[in-house]
Amino acid sequence: HKITLYNSNKPGDLIEISRGLYQHWAIYVGEGYVIHLAPPSEDAQAGPYSMMSVLCDKAKVKKEELYEVVGNDEYCINNLLDEKYEPRPVREMLQDAHRFLGRELPYCVFRENCEHFVTELRYGKPQSRQVRNAVEIGVGVGLAVAATFGVLAAAAAAIFGSNDKQKQ
Repeated sequence: HKITLYNSNKPGDLIEISRGLYQHWAIYVGEGYVIHLAPPSEDAQAGPYSMMSVLCDKAKVKKEELYEVVGNDEYCINNLLDEKYEPRPVREMLQDAHRFLGRELPYCVFRENCEHFVTELRYGKPQSRQVRNAVEIGVGVGLAVAATFGVLAAAAAAIFGSNDKQKQ
């Protein structure tokens, strides 16, 4: 579903930008510009502060040139939910995106991040695949850890429990 053709951006396309440990998202609004929900981590001068600011509680809606937002990172068009939901009319997406410009909005990595912002504009449904994937990985890791501890606890009980019975 990902397209990496750099001159094929159409208004309303979702732009996924790889930031290494996470993905930043924007919506293409035409003429080389995107609108995105930018926490302090998305400020070009954020430096080492940037990873911690991903957890901040406020972010600003900005309109900037795509190449400035992308910087040296890779990006692609990723209208990730087109098969699941009907995209809203482009005119409505762009009107709503522009209506938010300059506003400071609540920001939470898990509930109100840049991916939620752009998927709500495109589909009318705020969703974040990267949060869902992180939760699924976390649950999987948690279950694996719990299973491992369960097996170890059962083995320890069998080994040490049998020693206690032998002493009696």
